This record gives sequence, C-alpha cells and structure tokens, in this order.
Amino acid sequence: MNDTLDKTKTRALKILGHRNFSEQEMIKRLTSKGESQEDSEDAVAWLVELGYINDESYATLIVEHYSKKGYGMARIKDELYKRGIPRDLWDSTLSSLDDESTSEAALIFLRKKLRGSTDENDVRKARDALVRRGFSFDDAKAAINQYLE
Repeated sequence: MNDTLDKTKTRALKILGHRNFSEQEMIKRLTSKGESQEDSEDAVAWLVELGYINDESYATLIVEHYSKKGYGMARIKDELYKRGIPRDLWDSTLSSLDDESTSEAALIFLRKKLRGSTDENDVRKARDALVRRGFSFDDAKAAINQYLE
C-alpha cells in the first residue's frame, strides 16, 4: 500500500467523522482537498467494504429527514440527486413514503403557514409554497382542500 493512499484513507475517516456521505460525495470531497482521483476512489471503496459508507442506508436517512421536515417528493429526489445517490436506490428508499404521511406533512405545513386564515391570497401563497417544497400541484391542491374543510 502506498503512503498517499494511507493519507487519503486517514483524511476520509476524519471527514466521515463529521457526518454521513455518499460514495460520490466522499470522492468529490477528497479530490477537492487535493487527493488524486484514483486514491479517492480506492479510499471510498475501502470505506464501503468496511461498511462506513453505505449509499442505501444514507438514502434512507435523507428520505426520512426531509419527509419529517415536510418536504415533498420532488424536493427529496433533488436532495438524493445532489448527494450523489445512485438512481437505482431511489425507488426502494422512496417507497417508504406513503401517500398518507406525505399528505399529512403538507397539511401540517399549511396549518403552520396559514394559522387559521382562509383568505384567498394567503391560501394561494401557501399552495405555491407547498409546490416550492417539492409537492406536486395536485397534492398541494388536495392539501388546500383538506385544510379548508
């Protein structure tokens, strides 16, 4: 084993001590710190082998975190993409979200946002905010209807 790879592995472990990373995030992080692409990939492969980096469990954490924060499917997919999670893992992790919990998150957001208001302008702004949070227009509209009932 060469000294530069050992140095890269040590750096990767230090970085990993702060938060979870996907394989792609860690490779980008290491190369941005001056490590070679090859050493970065080897170090990440080593971390995966040890179980310190697991894209599937990291994807699950991302989905749980953002769904609990009240974000919709589009926003959660965007976060998975940003963090370099392979698309073949998206379906299995996103399947844990059910329609009921998603609509409940939208309703909770609306209650906080509107605070009992039924003013047409306020409701429109809240609907638009839901769409910006990653809910489809139809889901946002359904949540508004449920809120108004």
